[in-house]
This record gives sequence, structure tokens and C-alpha cells, in this order.
Amino acid sequence: MIESDTIKLLRECDAGTKMGISSISEVIDRVSSEDFKNILIESKAKHEELETEIQKELVKFNDDGKDPALMAKSMSWLKTNVMIGINDSDKTIADLLTDGCNMGVKSLNEYLNEYKAAEEFSKDIAKKLINLEERLAVDIRDYL
Repeated sequence: MIESDTIKLLRECDAGTKMGISSISEVIDRVSSEDFKNILIESKAKHEELETEIQKELVKFNDDGKDPALMAKSMSWLKTNVMIGINDSDKTIADLLTDGCNMGVKSLNEYLNEYKAAEEFSKDIAKKLINLEERLAVDIRDYL
């Protein structure tokens, strides 16, 4: 049970970091404020560092990890492109990213509750990702 919960939690963290990296990559070139862009560059780098850490842990369990659900990724892409198509502003981008961060935090907390038997190191990784998402949402509030 412990190993199973650990792997499942790491997989969800893997999908979450990939979704975060993808979402930031999708909008970063559309941001007009240099400060906002720098926040996104830094957040993306931190997501990538965490993704590397997650991959190292998954290899120990001979697991390939998990990609974000195709439907979730497709819906995110569609919503982003429609919203930016309607209003191509930093405010729109900040709003979309804030929604994504909030969904990620909610999902990760649900997974922490679901996979209670997971080893502490995997819970710590989930908490790091939660903190990254919360920090990004706070850092971009000035652009809402």
C-alpha cells in the first residue's frame, strides 16, 4: 500500500508539473509586461527543477510517470486560446494562470488526502508543487 500510494502521488505530481510547464509555455510569449514575463520564466524553471526531481524518484520505482489527461490539456488549450483571442492582455493571461494554479492546488490537496499511505518524501514533493502554484498565483495578482 505504501509503495502504491507513493507511486500514485508521484504520478499526479508528474502530471501537475507537466501541466504547469505547458500552461506557462503556452502564454509566456504573449505577455507584454517584462516583470510578468520574468515571474513566469522563474516559475517555469522551478517547475522544471521539480519535474526533474519527480522523474528521478519515479525511476527508482521503474515507473514512467504520467502525462496530464488529454481532455484536461485540450480544454486548457482551448480555453486559453479563446480567452486570449477575445482579450489579448496580461490581465487575461493572469486570470487564466490563476485559475490553473487554483485547480492544481485543489487537485494536489485531494491527492494528498487520497494517498495517505504515501512515503513522506513524495508528500513533500506534492507540497513543494502546491507551494509553487500558490506562489505563482500570489506573484501575478498585480496583473489581474
